[in-house]
Amino acid sequence: LLLSTPIFYANGPPHIGHLYSALLADALHRYRGLRGAGSGRLSTGTDEHGLKIQQAAAAAATSPSELCERISGLFRHALTQAAVSFTDFIRTSEPRHQRAVQHFWGRLRDGGALYRGSYEGWYCTPEECFLPESQLADSRDTQGRPCKVSLESGHQVHWTREDNYMFKLSTFREPLRRWLQDNPEAICPEPFHQRVLHWLEEELPDLSVSRERSRLPWGIPVPGDSTQTIYVWVDALVNYLSVLGYPEMHGEWWPAAHHVVGKDILKFHAIYWPALLLAAGLPPPEKILVHSHWTVHGQKMSKSLGNVVDPMACIQQFTLDGFRYFLLRQGVPERDCDFYEEKVVKVVNSELADALGGLLNRSTALSINPTSTYPCFSESCFPKLLGDGVPRAGGRASAEDYKLVASVASLPLQVATAFEAFQIYKALECITLCVRQTNGFFQRHQPWKLNRDNPTEQLWLDTILHVTLECLRVFGTLLQPVVPHTADRLLSRLAVGPEERTLVGLTFLPRYHGQRCPFEGRLLGPSTGLLFQRLEKSLRHQTGTRKL
Repeated sequence: LLLSTPIFYANGPPHIGHLYSALLADALHRYRGLRGAGSGRLSTGTDEHGLKIQQAAAAAATSPSELCERISGLFRHALTQAAVSFTDFIRTSEPRHQRAVQHFWGRLRDGGALYRGSYEGWYCTPEECFLPESQLADSRDTQGRPCKVSLESGHQVHWTREDNYMFKLSTFREPLRRWLQDNPEAICPEPFHQRVLHWLEEELPDLSVSRERSRLPWGIPVPGDSTQTIYVWVDALVNYLSVLGYPEMHGEWWPAAHHVVGKDILKFHAIYWPALLLAAGLPPPEKILVHSHWTVHGQKMSKSLGNVVDPMACIQQFTLDGFRYFLLRQGVPERDCDFYEEKVVKVVNSELADALGGLLNRSTALSINPTSTYPCFSESCFPKLLGDGVPRAGGRASAEDYKLVASVASLPLQVATAFEAFQIYKALECITLCVRQTNGFFQRHQPWKLNRDNPTEQLWLDTILHVTLECLRVFGTLLQPVVPHTADRLLSRLAVGPEERTLVGLTFLPRYHGQRCPFEGRLLGPSTGLLFQRLEKSLRHQTGTRKL
């Protein structure tokens, strides 16, 4: 399976919206690896052609290629710093990509999907597309003159007339409808699936797929026509095939592709891309996973407001795992989410530092576990429930303890269901609830008050610790896709070996079921201090934002 992020437009440095796309894809990719779900790839990269880049380079008094080299490097660095485990980084300026795009164009042309035509309409340079009147609003420019702007983005549009190549998009309404009917989970979450079906009810005009080369020299030329440049979106979308070695080697992967995209580029991915693929003789991708945007203190991020959140500053302030955890815990794909520093500090301190880190520290402290071993479980203290839901007599476990065991036993399946449904935030919600329950269990029985010199009490003390460590082992295993470094420290502290960290055959509390526990009696790993250091609130009010 190929998991992909969008390729990021190389006209400015990365912000948290870019990072959020990449982290969603990364968590899915890492999760698949833990499940042993066959070979997988994660692709990302930079989109380096188009009018916007040509203009940004001119404004920066540099060449488009030098600008792209610098910005692409910033993205590669940011994604590496954020521990995004990409296997492929594609740049649309690479020869392998240009070759793929020109071959793809040839397939469209040979299949009769292209024709030469005049096109005029309102062109939005920041969005690199023509917009119909229905998506425009009246406004005023910086000089106070009347102008038209995009309803969705607020960007100014300009009337443009060109002789271009046109793609027969209008003929693909029915094939696209059939594709969505036959694959009801192709676009996820469901509200975005409905949005695409709604678009297919509206006007679907043919698409201009080239620009005059005299206006746009920065791009891939149309094969056999040096007067035209291939439209930047057609060029960019083909990246998903370029990384797979199109046109020779893509067959062993395509169409097993899941694209993670922001809702602002849904139409390009859910209407234009599948139609272009069908026209080129290829099936649409298996899934398009759509997420919403991040606002900052309730406002849309924008260069003019100076509130664009710099992911590098956030990683420095909140730590890598703290920042990853916050975005994936609070980000809900169906709706926009708000970012502000106080919320990051509160969520990360409460859930990672206090609940999870505190539990590990308390249950492995030398004062309570002087031999630093994974203690033994006593079936007489924690007897298995009988068929009628009543424990055998003589045990010390309460009804709430049995609820905890049932909750943690069902947690891996709950997490799997949430990841399958592109609801990573729900997976983390379920884990957090179980961490809270485990803290309740530990607090309820106050093992620090039990007397180790009394054999009966020692059995119960060891059982409490065994159950707690078993819960922590499951949490650490399930948290690996989201907070890889913290999960690694937790599992290393519990002496869980590298080959014991997968989800394949993950067990929980086998001794409760009368089976052997491979960890019982094992020496714990060395203590590395606090699992997660509490974050301090910054004195600055808007940490992590930058003026651009």
